[in-house]
Amino acid sequence: MGGMTPLLHPRGRDRDRLVTLIGKPGCHLCDDAREVVAAVCAEVGAVWEEKDITRDEELHRRYWEQIPVVLVDGAQHDFWRVDAGRLKRALGA
Repeated sequence: MGGMTPLLHPRGRDRDRLVTLIGKPGCHLCDDAREVVAAVCAEVGAVWEEKDITRDEELHRRYWEQIPVVLVDGAQHDFWRVDAGRLKRALGA
């Protein structure tokens, strides 16, 4: 994880949607969230990226108590646990 790393490219109707997973290495909840985000984005064709709070002071200041945090199009969607159904609905699926 480092900086901003696009991990999945769009292939569906949600081509313009961006999901951002904010976490850090060694975080088991982040690992769980990554699996959910990857699966949902693959299903709906949304793009997702991952950002590491240990490499970004602003993200660390804002989110260190809430990681993993999921943003949809830059707006906070979830933290700690990611619900696949809720994320799908947010992405219009």
